[in-house]
Amino acid sequence: MTSPVPAGATRRIFVDKQSPKAYHALLQTAEAVRAVAADAGLDRALVELVNLRVSQINGCAYCLHVHTRAALRAGETPQRLGVLAAWRDTEVFTPAERAALALAEATTAASDADAQDRAYGAARDVLTADQISAVIWVAVTINAFNRVSIMSRHPVRPESSA
Repeated sequence: MTSPVPAGATRRIFVDKQSPKAYHALLQTAEAVRAVAADAGLDRALVELVNLRVSQINGCAYCLHVHTRAALRAGETPQRLGVLAAWRDTEVFTPAERAALALAEATTAASDADAQDRAYGAARDVLTADQISAVIWVAVTINAFNRVSIMSRHPVRPESSA
């Protein structure tokens, strides 16, 4: 299966369909990470905020589409979703959410050691070791899904307004 081809672009394969065993392993990892996050006491809405923030950084339209819907189902508000890209400039996120978002960003931009140290230090002040580990795993996992979707050019099609 191939993805739609914008004018002048190279046709892409859906790597998840081309290599289903590898993709299935990634899905199993995501299931394990969701369980780890729940066991650590992270609610689903926070997990979805992390998924969305990482997907914003990576510019993954497909994952933004999927995880916006999941965040809304988990109880997130349109206001918080709308300002997520500028979360540092708002007062709508809790200290734990802010720490998780900073840690997710540092995990995504792994070459910035100073940002990692700052994010990790802030996270230690408000998150448990299990929660820190879970946030990092959530960020690592969504980064992998972002790359699958970006490299496959998974489409986001208009939804019907019925």
